[in-house]
Amino acid sequence: MKMNKLTYFLLLAITLSSCKNKESKVYDLVILNARIINVENESVSEGQSIFISGGEIVEVRKGVDKEQFTADRLIDANGKFVMPGLWDNHVHFRGGDTLVEENKDLLPLFLAYGITTVRDAGGDITPNVLKWKDQIEKGELDGPRIFSSGPKLDGDKPAWPGSIKVTSKAEIVAALDSLEGLEVDYVKTYDGNLSAEDYYSIIEEAEKRGLKVTGHMPMSADFLKAISLGLDGAEHMYYPLKACSPAGDSLTKLNLGYGMIEPLIDTYDPELAAEVFTKMSEENVYVTPTLYIGKTLSEILEVDHQQDLLLNYIGSGIQQTYQGRIEGAKRAKASGSKMREKMEEISARMIEPMQNAGVSLLAGSDCGAFNSYVYPGESLHWELNALSKAGLSNAQTIRTSIINGPEFLDLGNEYGSIASGKVADILILDKNPLENIDNLKKINTVIKSGRVYDRKSLNTMLENLR
Repeated sequence: MKMNKLTYFLLLAITLSSCKNKESKVYDLVILNARIINVENESVSEGQSIFISGGEIVEVRKGVDKEQFTADRLIDANGKFVMPGLWDNHVHFRGGDTLVEENKDLLPLFLAYGITTVRDAGGDITPNVLKWKDQIEKGELDGPRIFSSGPKLDGDKPAWPGSIKVTSKAEIVAALDSLEGLEVDYVKTYDGNLSAEDYYSIIEEAEKRGLKVTGHMPMSADFLKAISLGLDGAEHMYYPLKACSPAGDSLTKLNLGYGMIEPLIDTYDPELAAEVFTKMSEENVYVTPTLYIGKTLSEILEVDHQQDLLLNYIGSGIQQTYQGRIEGAKRAKASGSKMREKMEEISARMIEPMQNAGVSLLAGSDCGAFNSYVYPGESLHWELNALSKAGLSNAQTIRTSIINGPEFLDLGNEYGSIASGKVADILILDKNPLENIDNLKKINTVIKSGRVYDRKSLNTMLENLR
């Protein structure tokens, strides 16, 4: 049968269209025209396209032919800056059953400030936290991804409710069995009255199980010994500080507890500190400095926080817990103690030499109930600002959040960059934070596991919290 020209060209067009459709790939989300920030080499890649499916980055490449793919959602970044979502590596959900809902209400605040992951450092509502973690993973609840220590390990008179009491090797084994049963992500120690020997035993037993250990160290313990046993991290700067004073051993014998902090500060030795920091780097010990809360609490009697905008998002029950820190500051002032002010200064001074020695620093806010006026979300940005002022470059500062956070948990292959195979936790920023760290606040869009929260939806979430 002879085919006329019109029929021929129609068949050809259908065939070509069919071939194109066969080659076309389907994605959940595609971001076009992005400037991707690479924190590792402090560079920006222009005109990039990011292809996302199943909450994971499938491919990243320069330029794109729109006829070669289909997407459920398409975002034109229009030259805006794209980077991984922020990690707050020290937060707390706590306050008992009466504050469960107020803690839950804080979750959207993290997203609103570009924080897609938090590391929960222990509290007394662990079952609820683990439930939220699961709901967030399933997309049933708006909030950041949660990694949790579960209950803290402390002595027989714990400083915080919900902690597990350990006073012997057998109790330590049972406690770690319990934590493994909860499938916690790491172990958090505390120093209510945890003995040095039990502290060392926790580290040794956790090391056998492949569990990470970080937290508070009893002031009766030796930081360098803890490192030699396998300690993975320290929360706050008190414990590295102790190792950086030649008076540390003699002060320990006086059984002063935290009363030794001011003498330790006064006898801080930069040369000894350099040796300690080198050892920490060699043993891959992480430190979460929490500079911002130190500043906030040192100034708590001088600063009027009643006009803080973020106070509008904090439940009345959590606000009531803030009074404890205020009363503590009043007692310290009455006694003439300058410990918090001096600790703030020495902590900032230790940051740059730690960084230069190769110590891995973690950005953590220490926000949560009882930690007065340190607001979820906003406080991480203030912590990053404090690390920058202490001497870190903007890239080094960002690294303390988005790269060191996952690396502490051995998750560097899944997070930390915009690349194929990484989890699709993404920020779209109006300005480049490599140029100014405050540009991290210029948030246009937050993407959590591929789920998109544009500025309008973020603002709506905040309004619903007021």
